[in-house]
Amino acid sequence: MSVLLASAGHAQQREVLFRDNFVNLQNWRPLYFPGMPRHTTYIIESKEDDPYLKAESNASASALVYRGEFDAYEYPRVRWCWRVDNVYQRGDPGKKSGDDYPIRVQIIFKYDPDKADRLKRVEYALAKKVYGEYPPGSTLSYVWASRQDQKTIMKSPFSDTIRIIALEKGPRLCTTWREEEIDILRDYRLAFGTDPPHTAGIVIMNDSDDTGERSVSYVRFIEVSRSIP
Repeated sequence: MSVLLASAGHAQQREVLFRDNFVNLQNWRPLYFPGMPRHTTYIIESKEDDPYLKAESNASASALVYRGEFDAYEYPRVRWCWRVDNVYQRGDPGKKSGDDYPIRVQIIFKYDPDKADRLKRVEYALAKKVYGEYPPGSTLSYVWASRQDQKTIMKSPFSDTIRIIALEKGPRLCTTWREEEIDILRDYRLAFGTDPPHTAGIVIMNDSDDTGERSVSYVRFIEVSRSIP
């Protein structure tokens, strides 16, 4: 159910489609990658009755996928609060061997086989056999980058359907809670140069399988909304 919120001193209201405060993980399902021997752990912790998601990786990777979908044109704004204990010494965004981040919040867009060319349909059909479901058609991957000099928007070294957007960079603000708010439509157009598909979902991930390092990160809440004049 949508909820209307208004911030004090602001003329605009915000209609929230959903908000998860991480009291439990019932709204999320695990995603494991084929051939990955070690998985990131995701648990709920609480400090002074303030619950949050804790993600811990150790030369590992796996993700949490939100069970619902939403229309990115109807609800284009996403907010969350995150924190990392550390970044990676061997993180290198331009190389597959360094493509790890202590925390990612990914907006994934549903693959539509009816709009794909023949080569793409074959590629995604093969991927479905491996994963049991279609991979996203495209992805905006918002990250806490390990390096201060990382570009703000860049292509993933693994896929031309993924754009990495660095919202935080480097170790300076490690152990500090940071609140982020993004505009899906604006960012997709900047990153891909075109309009996004309508159907979107959310993935949270902490991965360190490429660097072989370890990290701990946290997410306090995440919400999807739209502004109301």
